[in-house]
Amino acid sequence: MALFLLIFVVCTLIIGSVLLVLLFSRTPRYRTEPEHMLELFDKALESRISQTEWNTVIGYPIRHDDYLDGVRRRAQRLMDDHGRHWKVAQGKPLLDHTGQEELAALRDHLAAHTRLRNQQHDGTER
Repeated sequence: MALFLLIFVVCTLIIGSVLLVLLFSRTPRYRTEPEHMLELFDKALESRISQTEWNTVIGYPIRHDDYLDGVRRRAQRLMDDHGRHWKVAQGKPLLDHTGQEELAALRDHLAAHTRLRNQQHDGTER
């Protein structure tokens, strides 16, 4: 009987501790920031990006920043309109010439917007 109680207590402690860990742990979240998008756009413009990496960032909705999600959706439309998926394996650009130009303009716009937002943020803290 003592062995049964010992096993029962040990199992109860193990199951209880696992349940507590599961109750108090949070789901990991990935938060896309403007710097991530700028880095992604730079890699795409320099033809150093894979289709998988592009789809991982661009295919994931950004819920914490509506402006950044708009940029993401615009980049996704660029890929739909000007993407050349079959050329990436050959070391060619991810987008055709028109898509590259539009992506460069989108990248410059995002960089300017990020700079302005950072300047405004720094000005309000002082």
